[in-house]
Amino acid sequence: MLELAPQLVSALVLGLLGGGHCLGMCGGLMGALTLAIPAQQRGRRLRLLLAYNLGRILSYACAGLLLGVAGWALASSPAAMALRVLAALLLIAMGLYLGGWWSGLVHIERAGRGLWRLVQPLANRLLPVSSVPRALLLGALWGWLPCGLVYSTLLWAASQGNAADSGLLMLAFGLGTWPVLLATGLAAERTRQLLRQRGVRTAGGILVILFGLWTLPGPHQHWLMGH
Repeated sequence: MLELAPQLVSALVLGLLGGGHCLGMCGGLMGALTLAIPAQQRGRRLRLLLAYNLGRILSYACAGLLLGVAGWALASSPAAMALRVLAALLLIAMGLYLGGWWSGLVHIERAGRGLWRLVQPLANRLLPVSSVPRALLLGALWGWLPCGLVYSTLLWAASQGNAADSGLLMLAFGLGTWPVLLATGLAAERTRQLLRQRGVRTAGGILVILFGLWTLPGPHQHWLMGH
């Protein structure tokens, strides 16, 4: 577990910095969950938000575990290096997107639209959310929404070559996204204003690009670790 600690921290920070992208994907639903509940029922509102985000995070961990099995199967094959390089390039592309310098990664989200067309009708049946179990299940389904940030992180997690490690990394990534989406549900406009600041987006983009460069195989990893 100690050997995985740097990657877990990286996944946590990646989720936190990617919160701006998460707002675009789930922010509307967060607002719908809160607006449907009277302001005086803050305790119920918080319970629904926590349940929804817990379901979403568990779906990320499940996807990491499943894709990690494929990464484990490829760990001893020449394809393992190609998977790691692809994961690194996707992370760099996500950093460029977060920084507002290039938005090409959004085209990758089209790859998951076929799966989402199957899941979306099930998610729609759970609306409006009136109980904690419905919120939990809705979050578990919403976690499969096509998302370039999730896809790039999934490939990075799978490139570790261990299914359990991949699941833990995606769990850490999901926990990183939790504060932003939870804050969005409780103070949406204030959170959006913070994440739209140019400095925040630039810092987040640069750090994610560094994660991608660190993932690329090569001697530069030792230099990055030293800095």
